[in-house]
Amino acid sequence: MTELLEKPVALFPARERADAVATASPPERRAPHPLLALLRRPGVVIALALVVFAVLTAVWPALFATHDPTATAPAERLQAPGLAHWFGTDELGRDLYSRVVHGSTLTLAATALAIGLALVVGLSLGILSGFVGGGTDAVIMRIVDVFLAIPGLLLALAIVTALGFGTLPVAIAVGIGIVPGFARTTRSEVLRVKTLPYIEAARAGGASWLRVLLTHVLPNSWGPVVVLAVLDFGAAILAVAALSFLGFGAAPPAAEWGTLISNGRNYLITAPWVSLLPGLFVAAVVLSLNHLAKTLEETQR
Repeated sequence: MTELLEKPVALFPARERADAVATASPPERRAPHPLLALLRRPGVVIALALVVFAVLTAVWPALFATHDPTATAPAERLQAPGLAHWFGTDELGRDLYSRVVHGSTLTLAATALAIGLALVVGLSLGILSGFVGGGTDAVIMRIVDVFLAIPGLLLALAIVTALGFGTLPVAIAVGIGIVPGFARTTRSEVLRVKTLPYIEAARAGGASWLRVLLTHVLPNSWGPVVVLAVLDFGAAILAVAALSFLGFGAAPPAAEWGTLISNGRNYLITAPWVSLLPGLFVAAVVLSLNHLAKTLEETQR
């Protein structure tokens, strides 16, 4: 009887259980994956969709084209955009939308080759300069400074003039023109990573310089270079289109984005869509790539 009197009696047990549940710490929620969080942004989704569409048209142009890009129809020349011809027709009656779709193959192939060349050469120079240092660093960086002093498009124009006309010379010229940016970015990242404590710990543990380079320096220097590659992909598209616009690209009747814009120069008053619509498509793709590059840069901070 004494034990029952000394034991506290809960007058409102249900309320006490509710209070206990309310004061309990809430369960931890896992943060969404960064890529899934990015897909919730409408701007990222639209930009990604445009880039994916451009890549798919470059890989399978026949799947998206509505007409033969080389078929001429003089009776339908310079028709305005409509249901039959989404982008209208050019001065020979060819479907402009189909030519833009097929033109993405040559333009994006040249751009990818240019970026690949810049990555290989720029990474090699940047790693060699930043990792070795000393006189090697001084010599390589002075050469890179000389190339940086020349505008990229002017340098590409000089190189393609020496190499000759065509898609391959244009790609090589554009790639060489953007090598200095990759070399400087890679060098700065390698210099930053070299000073981190885990590099000294790896060396103290007996790891060779080659192993340190391959397992520690390169993986941790890759992020900014990838962002630069995506950002420069848009700039390379503009450079390739500019050289094609000037007549250094593939010979007619091959379609390139720059060539399509150039063909409509004589019809800007009577048929502005011949240059305007391919130009807007190129601008949309480049702006989408820039937006994706800026988003990737934000996620790495």
